[in-house]
Amino acid sequence: MKNNINIRKVKIGDENILAHIQTEAWREAFSTIISHEDMKKYADINRAKEMYSMILSENIGNGFILSIDGNPHCIAYWDKCRDDEFKDYAEIICIHSLSSNWGKGYGSMMMEYILNEIKQAGFKKVMLWVFKENNRARKFYENHRFVLNDKSKKFCDAIEVMYCREL
Repeated sequence: MKNNINIRKVKIGDENILAHIQTEAWREAFSTIISHEDMKKYADINRAKEMYSMILSENIGNGFILSIDGNPHCIAYWDKCRDDEFKDYAEIICIHSLSSNWGKGYGSMMMEYILNEIKQAGFKKVMLWVFKENNRARKFYENHRFVLNDKSKKFCDAIEVMYCREL
């Protein structure tokens, strides 16, 4: 049986969906990368709901939800790059999926969708940050033709590295 896949732009009222997928994905993907204290802070569902309520009410960024048979599974956000050095780049701020469907191609569907959105918005380059120790995500980005560059920064108690690609 073929699943019915739908990708749509986020809207006010989606904060619970966004917060749920983000916090579940953080717990699954980053539990061995960041400290327990940071995990409690960044995977707090109420904090995430408040953040998404603000983002949605102020129309910040470009967010999307991918659903499988009507069930939300994957979220992604992108915007113009927040780093002045890369002001002509778009930035993928997040792409998170529930672990129950990892490895089934849904993240790739979302990635291709948002890369097309970014290109249609007029950007020719895109960048993102990923935890250096997040090998699963790094392989995913490399499979989507992102290339590691020499930029890194500390977030929580871990190191993030930058990946870029041309569109």
